[in-house]
Amino acid sequence: MNTRCCALALLLALSGVAIAADTAELPGSNPAGIWLITFGIAFLIAEAALPNYGVIGLGGIVMFVIGAVILTNAELPVPLMIGLGLLSALLLIFLLIRALKTRPRHTVSGDAGLLGSVTPVLSLQAGDACLGWVHLQGEHWQVSSAQPLQVGQKVRVVARKGLLLEVAAADAVTVGG
Repeated sequence: MNTRCCALALLLALSGVAIAADTAELPGSNPAGIWLITFGIAFLIAEAALPNYGVIGLGGIVMFVIGAVILTNAELPVPLMIGLGLLSALLLIFLLIRALKTRPRHTVSGDAGLLGSVTPVLSLQAGDACLGWVHLQGEHWQVSSAQPLQVGQKVRVVARKGLLLEVAAADAVTVGG
């Protein structure tokens, strides 16, 4: 099931709980506090399902803490409410840091994506063992090498000149060499 649908269903369920608590008039409870806590929890859950890097989660923490402060007359200890708010904030920060670390940072296109790539030689040009063909990044490239090539040999791309890639044996060269 789609995560957005789950988040919406949970939001509606929590709203129903808040409406029921609002009409029940529990002794010592404030409906505004219950609403704020309900939507704070819903926003924290929505943060996990939506790619917004903490904006909704931060709002959820603020709503949760303010709602808990409003309900201080409901026999909930203040240190517990502050602790839950800090725990939620630490969890949100941890998740944001993990999400940002998982983002890819390497170049995958252009010359920077080609240089250093390793691929096997598919075929050689008739009469010249220093020219051949490889399949790299979904395309066939003509390659040139200072040393004779063999079919199946792994080569590393060291430079590009137009549509011709200069290669060397994969175990014998580094990029830019």
